[in-house]
Amino acid sequence: MFYYLAVTDLPAGNSELTGCDEILVAADGPVRIVTLNNPGNANAVNNRMHGAFARLWTTLGEDADARAVLLTGTGDFFSAGGDLVEWLHTHVENPVTRREGMRDARRIVRDMIDFPLPIVAAVNGPAVGFGCSIAVLCDIVLMSDRSFFADTHVASGLVAGDGGSVLWPLLMSLLKAKEYLLLGEKIRADKAVELGLANRVVPHADIKAEGLALAHRLAALPARAVQDTKRTLNLHAERAVTAILEFGISAETECFTTPEHRAAIDQFLNR
Repeated sequence: MFYYLAVTDLPAGNSELTGCDEILVAADGPVRIVTLNNPGNANAVNNRMHGAFARLWTTLGEDADARAVLLTGTGDFFSAGGDLVEWLHTHVENPVTRREGMRDARRIVRDMIDFPLPIVAAVNGPAVGFGCSIAVLCDIVLMSDRSFFADTHVASGLVAGDGGSVLWPLLMSLLKAKEYLLLGEKIRADKAVELGLANRVVPHADIKAEGLALAHRLAALPARAVQDTKRTLNLHAERAVTAILEFGISAETECFTTPEHRAAIDQFLNR
């Protein structure tokens, strides 16, 4: 069952829908609140979270009472990206779980773009790697004034195959997309708005409440008009996915066993 709370509150929710304590879902009337919940590791995404997140969008799409979704993170982090300690075993050393992980990565991109309901991201802190990718897959992106984006795939020896390379050139110039994806530099909230990766900056103390209020505004609009307008607009993204995603995912998969990627993980773990 879901928790129903006042608009001024933002619950952590529960794992009944996901089967994963680190991906929680709550309900506030017609809005479903999805929370990345791994606060001890800055909401970094482990293998179990990644699989649960991939399955989530099909399940939420079957909720006849839902009209909008809010996506955020527990505490003061959105998501620090992948859990590199577990990553070493699941993606670098094990070809079976590597294939499963990349299958889920492909599914997340496709399912979030195809998801019928509007998704609001309340980026309440750093959004790195995976966190950056899923935030930009949402329909409206609010960023805390303490938050930033960083796509660190290339710096860690990987192709930026499952997010930035697909969508960023639709949202900013190709030259700027190349700059930020190749260098992996932090993109502060105000710069993200300027580039087109986010809609607006919100004071940190208000980010989750404002995200929830915006989700309720979307939920109150005529459902058919909202959903079909989103679908029409996302045809632009779907064309990019069709042309780019498969190559990007395949190229990224091949990078997991390279010396450069292993060296990047070893450097991180030895800090």
